[in-house]
Amino acid sequence: MTLRERIRVELSKTRKRQAIAGATWGGVVAKWQQWKRLEQEGRLQDLRDRARDAKNKALGNHAQYLSQFVQQVQERGGQVHFAGTGAEAVQQVLAIARRAGAARVVKTKSMATEEIGLTHALEAAGLEAVETDLGEYIVQLAGEPPSHIVGPAIHMDRYDVAAVFERSLGAPVSSNPEELAAVARRVLREKFLHADMGITGANFGVAESGTVVLVTNEGNADLTTSLPRVVVAVMGLEKLVPTWADLEPLLTLLPRTSTGQNMTVYVTALTGPRQAAEPDGPDELHVVVLDAGRSRLLGSKYQDVLRCMRCGACVDTCPVFRQVGGHGYGTVYSGPIGVVLTPLLQGTAEARELLDACSLCGACTETCPVQIPLHELIRSQRADREPGRAERTLLRLWAWAWSSPKRYRFIAALLRWVTLPFRRNGRLTWAPGPLAAWYAGREFPAPAPVPFHKRWADLEKEVGG
Repeated sequence: MTLRERIRVELSKTRKRQAIAGATWGGVVAKWQQWKRLEQEGRLQDLRDRARDAKNKALGNHAQYLSQFVQQVQERGGQVHFAGTGAEAVQQVLAIARRAGAARVVKTKSMATEEIGLTHALEAAGLEAVETDLGEYIVQLAGEPPSHIVGPAIHMDRYDVAAVFERSLGAPVSSNPEELAAVARRVLREKFLHADMGITGANFGVAESGTVVLVTNEGNADLTTSLPRVVVAVMGLEKLVPTWADLEPLLTLLPRTSTGQNMTVYVTALTGPRQAAEPDGPDELHVVVLDAGRSRLLGSKYQDVLRCMRCGACVDTCPVFRQVGGHGYGTVYSGPIGVVLTPLLQGTAEARELLDACSLCGACTETCPVQIPLHELIRSQRADREPGRAERTLLRLWAWAWSSPKRYRFIAALLRWVTLPFRRNGRLTWAPGPLAAWYAGREFPAPAPVPFHKRWADLEKEVGG
């Protein structure tokens, strides 16, 4: 389906849209409350600047810090694999699983592994692969992709989840949230105890110590990385930070802008496999460094997007996402970060279509903790994109109409008369034909009864008099 077709489908799902609107608005409120506290303490802008600078330092000297990270991982007994494409990353993980004789795999939530389709590839190869994040587990059972970077199942309410559990687990399940969580806990506990291999993503990679850092709330990352004998971390190459000191502002901002928490429940640091004197941990630790188009952005005008921490703040605040949800985008990354990142990584016409799923309101840029100018990057990509025939024709007509003061004033006067039937209290509240759906969810200021150029001319006369 095209973007427009997917959006029409998603807009028709009233209950789903209500669930998404409630969840995202809650995220926006929680985030702004946290930011308000930081601002009152005089820390907010300093943290944002330090977080931005830490990521920029790593990206600006990427080869140096990647080499340091690899050396540190290897010195601590870990192994590093490089994957130029998503397909290569999948094959490397499968090769590790085959060498280890693994049949049962547990996974933590990871956008990188979602991007490369790793879970489906493991299942296709005959392995049992189970998502252990509760939201990811729900959508896996439902046979759906995640609908949000942070909250994979925000499009479902508790009755939807109960229906999924009943259908998938074969037993009646209450819609009480605590009981639903207890059901998932019982099932997943057995998966952890019998897993041969654990797979994680990586929120950060600390170059000075070769540490993979995971940020979670459910404890599943600790179980995934301590119980199986083999652990694999799939890390996008942009996830590096130079030092632990550089990590501090990022770890301070991430939970506050992601879930509205003062701090996340678990911060898991993987620094090599289990040593001889350690009672737990994996016998093997592998880090797969994923490129998949990222290195092309280093040093380019789009490098800023690689600062992204996948906190989801831009997604929650986006008016387009709140209307259509993640499934409307049809890609792994949705919301403003998806609109920017997906065309840059994929470069296909279908991916560039996402650039139209943006109103350029700038809310995403304002809310980004690491100050990525998201709406400006979208605008830049639109400028790079070759316009279609209809778009070129409209732009030429627009330029012709607005390049002459006489034509501009005539059209402005005409609009005031044409829009009279659609006004209410100084607003345009509805419109006929193809514009009706647009006005169903928003209003627009009506043209002023006296145009600005006329008011300015009258003011000049008054001043002059």
